[in-house]
Amino acid sequence: MRTALWASLTLALMFGDRVAWGQSSVEKSNHWRTIFDGKSLDGWEHVGPGKMVLQDGVMRTEGGMGLLWYTKEKFGDCVVRVVYRTKDKRANSGVYVRIADRPKDPWYAVHHGYEVQICDADDEYHGTGAIYSLSKYTARPVHPPGEWNTMDIMLRGEEILVLINGGEVNDYNPKTAEVPKRTKDYEPERGPRPTSGYIGLQNHGDVSNGAAVEFKEVSVRPLGPDDRPKR
Repeated sequence: MRTALWASLTLALMFGDRVAWGQSSVEKSNHWRTIFDGKSLDGWEHVGPGKMVLQDGVMRTEGGMGLLWYTKEKFGDCVVRVVYRTKDKRANSGVYVRIADRPKDPWYAVHHGYEVQICDADDEYHGTGAIYSLSKYTARPVHPPGEWNTMDIMLRGEEILVLINGGEVNDYNPKTAEVPKRTKDYEPERGPRPTSGYIGLQNHGDVSNGAAVEFKEVSVRPLGPDDRPKR
């Protein structure tokens, strides 16, 4: 009996603070795991037109419309952090989450995932922080071109909470949101997305047309006790 009890206590000490998320585990809920650190594109794959250029610790969009996606795992409930900056007010990119399956082209991510937009547009459904054409941004705490921004995307079940530089800009729940009717072919198809999926970055242009966006970090962590509880 004592042997069995000791074994149970040992296992609890070893694994009691590990938090399951997506398809992996990390030791503490406040631990960020970097999946792009500015040094390599290990684990990432590009599909579609254009490319991502890695130079001096920064990844820059070029050409498009293409998609760079992380191939190693799907992510369930977690927080995705993307540190980015724009080069011009015409910059255009986005962060994809909940991509249902391995994308063979960039349009799969559009129609089978969610895009958190990066674009200095006045249209609240298509500007930075909007969940593209589905949920409008509600604030604009975005730094001007040339300065770095931190975007945190909190995924909990079907809900998505978006913060930029610490300010809340979007709170989307597909079960309760009033989603506008789809009017253009390039806008995402309406319908449910999975609660676990791949993530990716959109390249929609380059320096030549003012649409370039640069990234220096993509990190993920599981939801922690201080994160907003599910309502």
